[in-house]
Parts: sequence; C-alpha cells; structure tokens
Amino acid sequence: MAEFLRIRRGRIGPADVGLPLGPGLRRAPGLRREELAALAGVSMDYYTRIEQGRETAPSDAVLNALARALRLTDDEHAHLLALADRAAGRTPRRRPVDPQPVRPGLRLLLESLRPGPAYVLSDVNDVLAANPEGLALMPGLDDWPPAQRNTIRYTFLHPAARTVFADWDRVAGNCVAHLHTAEVTAPERTAALVTEMCEASSEFAALWRRHDVRVKRGGRTAFRHPAIGPLTLANEVLGLVGDGQRMLVYQAAPGTAEHDALLLLTMAGEQVESRARSS
Repeated sequence: MAEFLRIRRGRIGPADVGLPLGPGLRRAPGLRREELAALAGVSMDYYTRIEQGRETAPSDAVLNALARALRLTDDEHAHLLALADRAAGRTPRRRPVDPQPVRPGLRLLLESLRPGPAYVLSDVNDVLAANPEGLALMPGLDDWPPAQRNTIRYTFLHPAARTVFADWDRVAGNCVAHLHTAEVTAPERTAALVTEMCEASSEFAALWRRHDVRVKRGGRTAFRHPAIGPLTLANEVLGLVGDGQRMLVYQAAPGTAEHDALLLLTMAGEQVESRARSS
C-alpha cells in the first residue's frame, strides 16, 4: 500500500489537480506529500505515516479521499482498498483462491467456441486449458511444457510475441496492469511470477514498477500471424465464479474476412493438436 501510494503520488503533478507550482525547485516529479494530504483532507503527519508504512490501518474514508486526490480509476481504487486490507491484516474483500482444476464442462465449452481461439487462464495468466485455435494463435506456445505456458511469460519472453502482437506495447502494458490485480487474490503465485519476470525482462520490471492497475475486460487485439496474416479480433473475458479462473475468447463475426482467417487457423490448430498427440 505504501509503495503504491508513493508511486502514484509521483505520477500526478500540481497542474493535474489545479495547484500552482509554488516556490522552490521540486526534487522529484509529482505532488509533494503536503499537497496530497491537503487535497485528501488529512494531516501531513498522518499521510506521511501511511506512505512510510507506519500507519497500516487507515479508514476507508481516508483511502477514498486519497483515491479521489490521486485521480485513481475504479480498478486502481479497488486495488488500493485491497492492499489496505492486506496491510491491516483484515479479511480481504477479494479472498485468495487456491488453484482449481479446469472443470470438464469448461473444456467442452472451449471446443464449442471453435473456430474462435479460447483459453482458460488462472489469475496470474497461466494457460490452464486452450482449444487448438488458441494454441495456434500464439505460435510457439505449444512448444513449451504445459506448466510453463503463461500469456505474460509468452508476451515478454517468447521471440514470436513481438511479431504476433501488432501492438506489442499495449498488450504488454495491459497484461502487467492486470497482474497487479492478482497481488491480493494470489499473492504467493504473483510474487513468484513477478520475481521470475523481473529477472528475465527489464521491460517487464519497468512496467511493474509503474503500478498501473487494470482489470482485463473485452476489447480488440491486432495480430500479425505467420500462418494466416494480419487480422484484428474482438475478445471477451468471462470470470468463472469461485475457481480463480477466467475464460479469454477471441471471435469474429461470420462472413467477415477475420472469420475466414479463423477457419484457416483451425487447420494450423489441428496440426498443433496432432503434434501434441504424437509427442
């Protein structure tokens, strides 16, 4: 919580909140502690104790005021409240969920969504299950052992990812921002993955230190696929209640060029499936 507040304070300047720059040189970008405390309506001493980790149980009223002063989004605000619960040792609003096996019904659903690429992901983006098109959409993912398959690991560490994702910077930023939401629901697994990724990728480490927080929702993703060419697919993210899992589905409207491309992807997916059966 203290680190999150400190980083976010450094990313919002006086002009962003209608304050004058004031006298004297600023040693660091962003609001000063006294400025943020004044905007939130708390004493500077109290806010300083929060940011230094000496006050671990601020009230929701104080946290809400800080969120407003820092111009946090709804996702970031919820994340701050969750971090505060953990810092205070309170029962978290979003309780950690132990990893669960993928239910047979979900595997059947993956098949029924074909030719749309679809995955069941853990809260830290482990690929728990995928249909053939899902594996084919990310070339080389199937070369990794199942336990290593993770969309964040793929995005930053697989050499094909920077070609496959046409807007790699946006995809990378979004997946790191979403991983921050798992700090509360899966703290140990998140910490292990973050440690691994920070050691392996300086780009991941820099994005992680920004403390951007966004829950992954539906959108559109552009691909440059080696087998089916360039295409942009809509995607939806479906939360699976109680399992600590979610389903990511890419889709295209029937009759479009993108849907025809997915039919070609099915052929590539069948090759992936055939290799998996023979190995």
